[in-house]
Amino acid sequence: MSKILVTGASGHLGRLVIKHLIDSQTITPSDIVAGSRDPAKLADLQALGVEARRVDFDDQASLETAFAGIDRLLIVSTDELGMPGKRLTQHTAAVNAAKAAGVGRLFYTSMPQPDDSLITFSGDHLGTEMAIKASGLAYTLFRNGWYMENLFMSLPQALAGGTWYTSAGTGRIAHIAREDIARAIAAGLAHPAAESVTYTLTGETAYTTEEIAALVRDVTGKPLAVVNLSDEQLSQGMAAAGVPAPFIPTFVSFDANTREGKIAMVSPDAETLSGVKRTSLKAFLEANRAALG
Repeated sequence: MSKILVTGASGHLGRLVIKHLIDSQTITPSDIVAGSRDPAKLADLQALGVEARRVDFDDQASLETAFAGIDRLLIVSTDELGMPGKRLTQHTAAVNAAKAAGVGRLFYTSMPQPDDSLITFSGDHLGTEMAIKASGLAYTLFRNGWYMENLFMSLPQALAGGTWYTSAGTGRIAHIAREDIARAIAAGLAHPAAESVTYTLTGETAYTTEEIAALVRDVTGKPLAVVNLSDEQLSQGMAAAGVPAPFIPTFVSFDANTREGKIAMVSPDAETLSGVKRTSLKAFLEANRAALG
């Protein structure tokens, strides 16, 4: 069996992908390499027989060493958002190292429609996709939709006050559970397409903010009113609530992108890849009722 390396293996998505490579795809653990800047965080995976390697996106030499002997490489996009351009630099370094190391196929976690998006970091994903295509290596791009788990960034506070402030208007978004994304990516890694391919991984239904709020009210029994604001009003509200200034434009861009219909797509790709029915948003909310507050 070819060696598969998953970067970001100490993070939520990377760890889940490895779990599904073993459990859902029955890949032998010794054929899997977990990559992290701090391999000490991978002790539990090593105990299963998974190899651990140091993968530091800021150290080109470490990347080439880590990628040696790897046939399939999953680059999980880094969380480096504090310094504009740094994440794209990191990803490009990984692509270059993969080519130098003789990796057989690249896999990358991108975002939906990065070439037509209002989200502040969409350029990082578009630039990485372009670097991958320019490398000449075979590739699989996973354009991951918004996690259902992302709702926990706003819903608990909204429920506590009974009001959900948004500038998303009537825009729709098909949230998908992180588990469903990981299961689909594991399937794509285990059974890659013959040609280079792009998948868009979304939930099964696209909802407006008001429709999501209705589901939340139904699940929790608590009042939740949606208040639509302008982007400027939302920015001002976030600042007043103590959100760090550098992050406000990114948070507001999420709602603007939704309002303009740029993340309303619904794709069957996740289910087609995994062969498993995706978790519905209502089922997810019910399973995580306690986390909603």
